[in-house]
Amino acid sequence: MSTILITFIPSILILFYFVLSDRFREPIHLIVMIFCLGVVICLPAGAINGFMHNNFCDGSKLSHRLFYSFFAPAWSEELLKFLVLWFCVLKRDEFNEPMDGIVYGVTVSLGFATFENFEYVFVLSDHYQWNPLETAILRSYTAVPMHGLNGCIMGFFFGLYAFTAHKKYLILSLLIPYLFHGIYNFVDSPYYQITVGIMFVCAYILHSELKKHQRTMTEENELEKK
Repeated sequence: MSTILITFIPSILILFYFVLSDRFREPIHLIVMIFCLGVVICLPAGAINGFMHNNFCDGSKLSHRLFYSFFAPAWSEELLKFLVLWFCVLKRDEFNEPMDGIVYGVTVSLGFATFENFEYVFVLSDHYQWNPLETAILRSYTAVPMHGLNGCIMGFFFGLYAFTAHKKYLILSLLIPYLFHGIYNFVDSPYYQITVGIMFVCAYILHSELKKHQRTMTEENELEKK
C-alpha cells in the first residue's frame, strides 16, 4: 500500500498546489481531460524513444546516455506535452489568461509523470530487479517534480505567447524544458537532483510573477489571445 501511495500521491499533491493556487480556477472536467491526455501520450513517447534508441544508438556508453536524454526522451516527451497544449488548450475559451498556461502545462506533464511512474515502479523495477518502494521514493523527489516543474516552465512561456503572439515565447516554451529534461537524464546523482533544484527555483520565480499579476486583475478575461 505504501508503494502505491508514494507512486501516485506526489503527482496529485503537485497538481493540487498549482490548480488551487490559481486565483481564477479552471474547470475540473478540463483539468481531468488534459491530465488523461498526459497519460495517453506516454504510449507514443515510449514508441519514439524505443525507435530512436534501437535505430540510431551505436552501443557506446556516450551514445546510450545521449539517446536516453537529449536525442530521445527530452525532445519527444516535451514535444508531445507541447502538442497537447497547442491542439487541445490554446483555442479553448477557458484558456483566457497567462496563468492558465501554467495550470494546463503542469496538468499534462503530471498526467505523463503519473503513468511513467507507474511503469517504473511496477513494471521496470521487476524487469531490472529494483526495489519498487525505493524506486517510488527516489522518483517522488526527482522524476515526478522534474516533469511538473518543466510543465510550469513550458506553460509560463506558452501563456505569454498566447497573449502576446511573440514567437520567442513559443520557442522558449519548448527549448527550456527540452534542455532541463535532457540535462536531468544525462547526468548522474547528485547532479540530476541539483538540476531539479534549479528547476524549482526557476518555476517558483515564474509562477510567483503570474500570481502577482493575478492580484492586479479584477476579472479573468482581461486579456485577449493574439
